[in-house]
Formats: sequence, C-alpha cells, structure tokens
Amino acid sequence: RVQVAESGGGLVQAGGSLTLTCTASGLTDEEPVMGWFRQAPGKEREGVSCINWSGDSIYYSDSMKGRFTISRDNAKNTLYLQMNSLKPDDTAMYYCAVAELYDYCSGSWWLDANWGQGTQVTVSS
Repeated sequence: RVQVAESGGGLVQAGGSLTLTCTASGLTDEEPVMGWFRQAPGKEREGVSCINWSGDSIYYSDSMKGRFTISRDNAKNTLYLQMNSLKPDDTAMYYCAVAELYDYCSGSWWLDANWGQGTQVTVSS
C-alpha cells in the first residue's frame, strides 16, 4: 500500500525559510500527482501547491505565489516545498498528498489521494 511521510517542519521566525520534504513508497503508478495542503487550527484544510510528474502542470494558491516553490525528484518519489518569506499566517500543519492515476493538477485529485500524517510549521512574529 502507498505510504506518505512528510518532514522538515519546525519553528521559524517571520521572514525565514523552511523546506518540507515528502516521500512516497509503495506506489503502483510511478507518475502520481503530488501536492501540499495545510490546515491551521480552527480552519479548513486548504490547498498550497501541486505538481504533476512531468512538471508541466503546477498549481499554487494565490497567497503562496512568489514565496513557495514546489519541486519533485521522480527517481526518489520525493516532493519538496521551499517556503520563503514565511509569515505567522503560514503557521499550520502541512500535509502531503499523492494521487496515482492522475496526470494533471486539476479537478478534485486530492479526493483519491493518499495522505501523510503532516508536519507542523510554526512561524513566530
């Protein structure tokens, strides 16, 4: 079965940077769509960014554009999220989602995704 594991969260001051990593294993489809979501206390989970296998379908939430960069290493089934200029509003649990049999970051791909347990990002002011 597919297993997803995130790492790289932590405590950082406003304006700082963090890089999150997500590793997927047990895949039967070697070209899954992968993405990041986050959930802050008392708020709904929201999409952060998504990338397909070939990298020609990439999505960023408007509030992350220009600050966050998503990338992946297909040989390692690993996904990254470089987060710069972090703000206290970025404080949340960040989750990685991996969806097999999807080719693009479109539609509701996350509904068929496998999820990790999350990694906490806390940005202090």
